[in-house]
Amino acid sequence: MKKKYNLFKNASYALQGILTLLKERAFQLELLFIIPLLALLFFLDLSALQKSIMAASLIFILITEALNTAVEYTVDLVTDEWHEFAKRAKDTASAAVFFSLVQAAVIWGINLFLS
Repeated sequence: MKKKYNLFKNASYALQGILTLLKERAFQLELLFIIPLLALLFFLDLSALQKSIMAASLIFILITEALNTAVEYTVDLVTDEWHEFAKRAKDTASAAVFFSLVQAAVIWGINLFLS
């Protein structure tokens, strides 16, 4: 039997996930930088395309942090003992966040200093 799709129930799951992320220190720190940068975009003399790309690069940081947090919770659920594969999973997910930060810095640098 196929399960019925419930938009409101699924949205409530997403909201619970956002509330969970808001309790995470790394996510809080990223928001501390990202929210003012998003606001700054309104005052920059750049094209709409440039601003959109710059905003997307910041949102991508939050997306990768959410996935990193999900990996960490999953690994912690599976084992509370140190394991090389658990470390690799967490480190790899953390590397994704790092890459998203570098990408955003490059995009902002190109648009602010080379435009």
